[in-house]
Amino acid sequence: MSDDKNNRTPKDSHYARLRRAHRERTQEKQGVPAPYTRPKPQSAAGGEPAPEGLVRLYGLHTVREALDNPRRVIRSMRITRNAAARLDLADPGALPFPVEMVEPRDIDRLTGTDAVHQGVLIEAEPLATCPLGDLKGAALVLVLDQVTDPHNVGAIMRSAVAFGVDALVTTARHSPAESGVLGKSASGALEHIDHIAVRNLATAIEELNAAGFQTIGLDSDGPEQLETTFSGDRIALVLGAEGKGLRQKTRETVTALARLDMPGPIRSLNVSNAAAVSLYAARQHLATAGQ
Repeated sequence: MSDDKNNRTPKDSHYARLRRAHRERTQEKQGVPAPYTRPKPQSAAGGEPAPEGLVRLYGLHTVREALDNPRRVIRSMRITRNAAARLDLADPGALPFPVEMVEPRDIDRLTGTDAVHQGVLIEAEPLATCPLGDLKGAALVLVLDQVTDPHNVGAIMRSAVAFGVDALVTTARHSPAESGVLGKSASGALEHIDHIAVRNLATAIEELNAAGFQTIGLDSDGPEQLETTFSGDRIALVLGAEGKGLRQKTRETVTALARLDMPGPIRSLNVSNAAAVSLYAARQHLATAGQ
């Protein structure tokens, strides 16, 4: 038996995983409870948790934008000499918080070896969220219905800032907290967008409706193309999580459901790509509506 295991190839392991996944899906459909699986131990590559009440942000673009954001309260910085030069910090000691010159491996210990920190890390207070009532004068809002992957949310933030979104609305639960992964994926956009966290998304959408926003839920089976759905001069685009899409209550609360027209054989996009395409279309409509 041990010889058979030792002779297995990567291809054998791949097919074994496929067979196991198929078996688990079949059991799930038949109502058979899934077998207990022992949790995998946490890898040392995961880094160390940030001090209570603080977040660790890293990467050149992320830290540069944090330094330039007057709303960001930074408590400390660890930076390599190379990163200090790339950030044009001639005298890091002149910054209004403690700065420690370190080697890259010292930051690795905090972030984990997989993080692309580029030689700089700050510990800072999370940015304060805004109330929904602060949207007076806003024309374009993006709403996320339980999108949980910080990489996706970070990429969405980057697109949102690029297209001039006034605020990002997420649920207080089932949404990623501010973190190094989120900040790095956002590439500095974290510092440039108002974030509104709500307890009940359906109630928030109803408030947006009452405030004159056209709330449009993106759905691959939506009855109309997104471009033909727009009306008015206040738009709130609502996107759901990958796989699940919009929740039923969300679908019932938005003023319209629309789809991105996909002429190719694949009828859906990654949520961050769908956000970028949708925001471009919304911005084009608002530019025309404002003429």
